[in-house]
Amino acid sequence: MADLLRLLLRVAEKAANVARVCRQEAPLFQLLVQEKTGDDKNKKFVQDFKTLADVVIQEMIRHDVGAQFPEMIGFIHGEESNKFENGLGESVTVTVCVTEEQTAALLASVLDSDDTAASLLARAIHQDPATIETGTEGLSVPLSPSELGIWIDPIDATSQYIDGREEVLEEGHLSPSGLHCALVLIGVYLRSTGEPVMGVINQPFNYKDPAGGGWTGKHFWGVSCGGVNSCSISRPKDRPDGSKGGGGLSVVLSSSEKQVVKEALVPLCGPDKLMYASGAGYKILCVIQGLADVYVLSEGSTFKWDSCAPHALLRALGGGVVDLTKCLQSGAGTDGHRAELVYHQPHTESQGADRWANQGGLVAYLDCTLLHSVIGGLKGKL
Repeated sequence: MADLLRLLLRVAEKAANVARVCRQEAPLFQLLVQEKTGDDKNKKFVQDFKTLADVVIQEMIRHDVGAQFPEMIGFIHGEESNKFENGLGESVTVTVCVTEEQTAALLASVLDSDDTAASLLARAIHQDPATIETGTEGLSVPLSPSELGIWIDPIDATSQYIDGREEVLEEGHLSPSGLHCALVLIGVYLRSTGEPVMGVINQPFNYKDPAGGGWTGKHFWGVSCGGVNSCSISRPKDRPDGSKGGGGLSVVLSSSEKQVVKEALVPLCGPDKLMYASGAGYKILCVIQGLADVYVLSEGSTFKWDSCAPHALLRALGGGVVDLTKCLQSGAGTDGHRAELVYHQPHTESQGADRWANQGGLVAYLDCTLLHSVIGGLKGKL
């Protein structure tokens, strides 16, 4: 299944190209700007353009994976519905067609005959990316496509993507907001158990050329199944400040996190080690990269498509993502594996997207000792 990993890296780069094209090509960028300001509310396609960008990325990934691995069709899930209503009240199902021209015609029917925007979008969808260095040589993955399912988050942190703030990435520091937080996430799980076994993360807006102004991206991947644990980046080294001791723990949170959670974590890490960032996928990536020790979320506001891909990378590095509520109920996180998030079963009592929510909140971690510290600090507070 190393072939599947290489395909996912390629389609994630195609997805990143679509995300960049939507910001770099004037006709598409105008639709994003109008989406942000909401000046033209009677035009449904303008209001939904960010969703259309998400959907075309999702359907492109679904199409390309299904073409190479037909036994996975029906198990490739995404965040978005692919049904739209255009300005004439017609229902249009967005799919990737055989030719670029056919895809452009379909998109034009959603975009109220905006042929220029539709053609630009179709060209990006059908354009193969330049060869990317995957680093997967010699990797053998003991899995069959018929055992696997996929979760796609086409653009995680969509609000940051729409706002488009161009923050400068500082080496060794997380970026609280801006385009860096927008990620393409593709996670692979075992249909039988729901375990995340493979993940690809693409950061489309990693570096901006100061001369030409164009963006280049960065990709990350991880595999964790059976005896295979392999990742495109190395496990971060323990910091010399003694982060496994009492005072050096660093935690990344959502800015909207409950005050009681913030107050409970301060004694573990000090207020200067409580950090904030946008996007669930980006916050887990911060843990993967060692920019934060743990990510804590007390609400059930993330979904399977947010966490599946980065969860696989954390597992490959010896960490994981657990259900916070289950850990608190079982006692100080003594058995994190029993509380690990899984990805194959919906919450049957819920409706719509909530069927796939991580309802108990979560903690993403690399080190079990730090997970136990966090669970201990939050015990009795929530």
